[in-house]
Amino acid sequence: MFDDAKSVSELIERRAAASPNKVMLCAGEREMTFVQYRDAVEVAAAGWAALGVDEGDHVSWQLPTWIESAVLVGALCRLGAIQNPMLPIYRQKEIGFITGQLGTKLLITPSTWNNFNYHELASSIVGDSAVIADSWNPDGDPSTLPPMPKVFDNRGDDPVRWVFYTSGTTSDPKGAQHTDRSVMQAAIGYAKKTHVTEHDIAIVAFPFTHVGGAIIGVFTPLLTGSTAVLMEAFSPQLTTELVGRHKVTLGNGAPAIHQMLIAEAKAHPEAYAHVRAFPGGGSPKPPNQHDEIRAVVPSATQGINSGYGLTEAPILTQTDTDALDASKIVGEGTPTESVTIRLIDGSGNDVAAGAEGEIVAKGNQVMRGYTDPSLDAAAFTPDGFFKTGDIGRFLADGTIVVTGRIKDIIIRKGENVSAKEVEDTLFNHPLIADVAVFGIPDMDRGEMVVAAIVPKVAANAPDQASVLNFCKDAGLMLQKIPERIMVLDALPRNPSGKVPKHELRRQLVGE
Repeated sequence: MFDDAKSVSELIERRAAASPNKVMLCAGEREMTFVQYRDAVEVAAAGWAALGVDEGDHVSWQLPTWIESAVLVGALCRLGAIQNPMLPIYRQKEIGFITGQLGTKLLITPSTWNNFNYHELASSIVGDSAVIADSWNPDGDPSTLPPMPKVFDNRGDDPVRWVFYTSGTTSDPKGAQHTDRSVMQAAIGYAKKTHVTEHDIAIVAFPFTHVGGAIIGVFTPLLTGSTAVLMEAFSPQLTTELVGRHKVTLGNGAPAIHQMLIAEAKAHPEAYAHVRAFPGGGSPKPPNQHDEIRAVVPSATQGINSGYGLTEAPILTQTDTDALDASKIVGEGTPTESVTIRLIDGSGNDVAAGAEGEIVAKGNQVMRGYTDPSLDAAAFTPDGFFKTGDIGRFLADGTIVVTGRIKDIIIRKGENVSAKEVEDTLFNHPLIADVAVFGIPDMDRGEMVVAAIVPKVAANAPDQASVLNFCKDAGLMLQKIPERIMVLDALPRNPSGKVPKHELRRQLVGE
């Protein structure tokens, strides 16, 4: 593993020299080796330079997970541009805000994709700075390229090269500024805990514009010599087809994706016969998911190997594939190398052993700061730990268990109710396929506990009485039991698998 590389461009060169003819990327019927990737990056970098992209320019792009998108990543790194991958769900409000805040020089989009005219929207926001890239990068002469951007021995001197905006479980995205090495560090932590080798083949379920997509689809292959199988857009049926065709060994995805793959594996067990592990992330998993996936995919002896992180600090923890099942069932792994995690109370003091507290972290993958520096003071402790806003506790072996979010605590008649605790209970209800719990304002209680549920069978949704009795039988305290039920066909989810609960709350109370 080239974990000592100082930039993405260095990593590309070293991997092309070490594994020239090994397949790096698969997409549809296409394959690209590491040396082909290196060469394509050079040609594209020269092409983008001819279109005016210079070192330090902000380039925003909103592309599907194509091989050409991976080439664009490398090309912008080669030029030393500051790239801003934007999630495909972003529209006028988000794109206008982001490009205005960054002073974007180019906004690269498809013309029309997934029944939406991206170029028309981009042109309405940035005018002639909008560039169509339908599975395309411009060609140029690599001999015209400037020297490689300068690299530094001290990480603190590394320039910002990436801006990822939070996908948002609240309404306002924030731009997290990263360096090549901060994103690379997240991939290193993931690869070492997952024991990725050149023989591994990973499915890429997250979009490239999500930090997790870039980590699994570009950085990890370059670090390890492994192969990434790309999906233009996720679907469980396409995943099954690709997993079977390419003999995928790592079934990466969020818990919501893994739940769909469990159903797929039950129907098509032969397709999943080579999967050894299902690395997860994006949100905490249901408590029964690890055991269930091992039961339906016998080759996946390592089960679900969850990681935990944020856009601002990706993959802070990762479950080692050799960890005990007990920790895999409830936990999100142990800190990756360079990471220190503390749990603090509301006054900033460390909590007692075994107690819950806010998760704060230091590590090489933590962002430089937000694009809006006025947000930084509230984001870090006085001694430089990033405040995640998540609540957790440690198991005896150092595994972190994420038990909720500070803003996901429902205060009912002065009592704190953890939304995740209620969700974990309801995930075991025999009629419920998916669930999200949140609070809404209530005159008598302060907040009322609401459960949005997706039934396993649409015509057989549990009613309020069924939920009440199930929760009581499961031992849930009466004040934590949902007092209102929403029945939905599906929960809204952002690309990392989190449920934007403000959208559900807005449906009920218009907030």
